[in-house]
Amino acid sequence: MDAWVWIAIIVAAIVIVAAVALIAKQQQTKRLRERFGPEYSRTVKEYGGEQRAAPILAAREKRVAALNIHPLAQADATRFADRWRSVQAQFVDDPSGAIAQADQLVSEVMQARGYPVGDFEQRAADVSVDHPRVVQNYRAAHDIALRRGRGEASTEDLRQAMVYYRNLFNDLLETEQPAAQESQPAEVRR
Repeated sequence: MDAWVWIAIIVAAIVIVAAVALIAKQQQTKRLRERFGPEYSRTVKEYGGEQRAAPILAAREKRVAALNIHPLAQADATRFADRWRSVQAQFVDDPSGAIAQADQLVSEVMQARGYPVGDFEQRAADVSVDHPRVVQNYRAAHDIALRRGRGEASTEDLRQAMVYYRNLFNDLLETEQPAAQESQPAEVRR
């Protein structure tokens, strides 16, 4: 064979490999964007681009997949929901105390579901995998709770934090489905 034919074959192979790599990267980006929603955009902004954010988000997925995250038993969900109603009622007389209780209760629900509850940033990263639409609420509520501890949060800030905690709490309160409902698509069950 002529040298030009070999060069053409090599160039074609390189172009094909590059095209496949580009398509794979685009598919991963699309998958991560769909999975993480607003958390994807936040992570891209925080890490300075998609190339830096993608491996971080993929690592989060891998970490959470290795954890034993599970729905709550119905009795646990009921117990937590009762406690949440008590925390909300406490807000009227003691907004600051209610925020501290809400933060603690959310951590307890996370732990009951199987999430590790050590460092806040790690908790938020873990929660972002399965609850990306409310993790920003969790971060905002936690920030307000920290400001509350320094005496820098207004009553309106505390009210907003309760709303944020409630959104995450409701999302986390997912329960085991009875066997009859498990065969239904997720859209029907929710």
